[in-house]
Amino acid sequence: MYSLGLNRNFRARHFLIGGDWGAENQPHHHDYRLEVVLRGEALDAHGCLLAPVDLERHLGTRLDRYRGIMRNDLPEFQGLNPSLEHSARFFARALASRLNAADLRRLEVRLWEDGQACTAHRMDL
Repeated sequence: MYSLGLNRNFRARHFLIGGDWGAENQPHHHDYRLEVVLRGEALDAHGCLLAPVDLERHLGTRLDRYRGIMRNDLPEFQGLNPSLEHSARFFARALASRLNAADLRRLEVRLWEDGQACTAHRMDL
């Protein structure tokens, strides 16, 4: 099996809802690192699992949606806590819906918050 991965950093704001988490209940920012790994069995005619520029383009578009904004205000977070887990799932689903490679089998998104905590969401494609 082949894999292709990219890492990107961004900063975004949020606040947690539905519980008593002290300062996390107030608007604040975090520095995030997003790791994306694609896996598949076969390479294309150019020897790539997926053209890295395609993954970079799709990932960049998604990150532009999150950079510097209050994540609580995004439609996908209406009624949901903007937790790491929900965020990783939303990143994974958005990327999966945009990738156009027949031989991709799995997508994993790992999202780090301030380099201290992380979560992952894996999807079979």
